[in-house]
Amino acid sequence: MVKLIEAYADRPDPRSVAVVGNQPLGPDEQRAKAIDSCDVVFRVNGYVCDEPGAAPTVGCRTHVVVFNRALRATKWVFSNYRSKLYLMVEPGRLHWEPEDIPQWWPPDLGFVPVPNREVTLPLSRAMGLSSREEAAWATTGTMAAWIARTSFPHAELVLSGFSFVDNPNQTSWQHAAGDSCIVGPEHRIALEGRLLESWTRTGNTKLLR
Repeated sequence: MVKLIEAYADRPDPRSVAVVGNQPLGPDEQRAKAIDSCDVVFRVNGYVCDEPGAAPTVGCRTHVVVFNRALRATKWVFSNYRSKLYLMVEPGRLHWEPEDIPQWWPPDLGFVPVPNREVTLPLSRAMGLSSREEAAWATTGTMAAWIARTSFPHAELVLSGFSFVDNPNQTSWQHAAGDSCIVGPEHRIALEGRLLESWTRTGNTKLLR
């Protein structure tokens, strides 16, 4: 996947990578600039981008979309789709999820399945989960962050929009697009928050709230 991501990045061997989760955030011009200045910007599932004329909040650039089959697509997801890489995570394939292409997926748009052996299982081990034995794995946002961190370990990593870092006990959450849902029973967001927070102590990861 590294070579694929680099093909969509602003430069080979990116020096800076942003991963933007779907937590609702207030306007912040510095945050938006920090995200948009990165060589690669990952966004997750039904993400939002800043609109022209609106207060800068999460930036507007997108290189990689990481999504799952439960995606609730916003108008930004398929905008200028030829310029983005679409990575579909499917950890449920370890237990019950079918391999069918989602019926709502545009017929002229390809995507790349994210291999569980290379992403889901190593991430689960890092969190202390046994995803082969129990139906438990990371959220799509944390998978996106893991892909970014492991693909470009020496790059400056900018994380934003991850509510579980500060609120690991929530049982439901609001999305930036305005919808909400429960935290799926397959997720252990306290472990995810602990992992991402630990990266901020390594010197090349920033969490922008």
